[in-house]
Amino acid sequence: MILKFKYSIIIRIRNEEIRRRTRVTDIAQRVAKLKWQWAGHIARRTDGRWGLKVLEWRPRTGKRSVGRSPTRWTDDIRRVAGSRWRQAAQDRALWNSLQKTYVQQWTSIG
Repeated sequence: MILKFKYSIIIRIRNEEIRRRTRVTDIAQRVAKLKWQWAGHIARRTDGRWGLKVLEWRPRTGKRSVGRSPTRWTDDIRRVAGSRWRQAAQDRALWNSLQKTYVQQWTSIG
């Protein structure tokens, strides 16, 4: 962000500094946190609704560009929690401890 003052002096302040001063949450971190919490909530369900089926769904159609595999919602969750992420979600303390790692990883990738 660039701020201009009366004498046309340009001061550059990083976005992180602005968020720190204004106490505004980074939207990418908020989205990642909510995605992690929702995935844990869905994994702990036992009523057989469609939420878990959507998370585990593997599309058969659709083409991606060369060298790019079809990504699923759970791919980045598996990178942090492992292939047995649904069992990890059953333990809320473990799941919550992995959240910070997930948010950092998710926001660094974009």
